[in-house]
Amino acid sequence: MDIQLREIPIRDVVNGYKDSAENGCVGYNGRLNIRPAFQREFVYGEKERNAVIDTIVKGFPLNVMYWCDDGSGNYELLDGQQRTISICQYVQGGFSLNNRTFFNLTNTEQEQILDYKLMIYICQGNDKEKLDWFKTINIAGVQLSAQELRNAIYTGTWLADAKKYFSKPNCPAKGIAEKYLSGSAIRQEYLQTAIEWHSLLTDDTIEGYMSTHQHDSNAAPLWLHFQTVINWVKTIFPKYRKEMKGLKWGNMYHLYKDKPLDPTALEKRITELMLDDDVTNKKGIYEYLLSGDEKHLSIRAFTDTMKRQAYERQQGICPICGKHFEIDEMEGDHIDPWHSGGKTSMENCQMLCKPCNRRKSGK
Repeated sequence: MDIQLREIPIRDVVNGYKDSAENGCVGYNGRLNIRPAFQREFVYGEKERNAVIDTIVKGFPLNVMYWCDDGSGNYELLDGQQRTISICQYVQGGFSLNNRTFFNLTNTEQEQILDYKLMIYICQGNDKEKLDWFKTINIAGVQLSAQELRNAIYTGTWLADAKKYFSKPNCPAKGIAEKYLSGSAIRQEYLQTAIEWHSLLTDDTIEGYMSTHQHDSNAAPLWLHFQTVINWVKTIFPKYRKEMKGLKWGNMYHLYKDKPLDPTALEKRITELMLDDDVTNKKGIYEYLLSGDEKHLSIRAFTDTMKRQAYERQQGICPICGKHFEIDEMEGDHIDPWHSGGKTSMENCQMLCKPCNRRKSGK
């Protein structure tokens, strides 16, 4: 790999700067791809963005940036995207610093910024060398998410199309499903979730799925399946609650999409369970209603005091097998099962030996 250090003035980098969903983000008279497929979306906040401009105004050095020469006179930005976009946005009048935009500055101040030289390493190499370098130089910065690293490996037409749906600040996935998803679109977490959901159809890994579809012309099947899952959730559970955010909806759809379900009856039961103090994991209510498995609810356990009083009341005798046990050989059990309305209370507690309790609960 050939690496050269160059000083490039800001005026050259911002020349021809454009950022659009259709044509991507480019600068350096259209010769620099500022946001190639392996780069994250713009994530700087106001504080970080202003710090970049303040550093330039004061004439202090910025950290070096990295470009990759594609061999035809064009470049891909390997590292420094956030700083580059901040600079370009400021020079185009996109934001102000100390209540002054670039166009409010004097000609001398403007020229000082435009003449500021950025230190840029230019490298040439094959795709593997570029990727290895990209991973290495990003270790010291904001850590890349797992999906951002996958994007660096499986670039192609499919990924470019998928990012339109799942990776932009105001992408379609955010518009229809933000309340149901955890994470961030621009950190590629929406995209990762969508791939996880769709890969269930083929029992594949995320990496396997991306490898299989890397050179597909579009990501329409991924987007259609994502919409199908979200529409199913909204139909089955039409009343939104905050506990629904971040659940594994794709997994639930895959397992229970063909199960007859009554949204009205489900809503009534959700209300009951939300008010039940014995249910300690309210987020688990939804999967419990689909699977019937009480483990999702984390039913409140009997306290040590409750178990001790039940043990003394029974004189250490297991009511099922009739044998005597020490207290640490026994477990608390609902006399009237929780699913039949039994509460986790002193009156509803009995102590069973561990073998009998496991047989009763089917463990």
